[in-house]
Amino acid sequence: MMPSSLLTPDAQLDLRGTPCPINFVRTKLRLEKMPLGGLLEVWLDPGEPIEQVPDSLTMAGYVVEQITDCSNYFSLLVRRPVAVQ
Repeated sequence: MMPSSLLTPDAQLDLRGTPCPINFVRTKLRLEKMPLGGLLEVWLDPGEPIEQVPDSLTMAGYVVEQITDCSNYFSLLVRRPVAVQ
């Protein structure tokens, strides 16, 4: 487990009510504006958004650090990688 201080987001994006794939596109655009190693917290609806967005971000090269079920939405912590692999 990482120390909780490393999981403090640098920015937050509320995409509740945003349909796929717009929520993935908005998340990706926000991550591209962040510094390398930056951590973004994204709020996503249950169902298709939380099923699709984390996998899409992983395939795009981002690191999904944590997914938290907040009962009526999900909090996703995703990090912009420091180095392109």
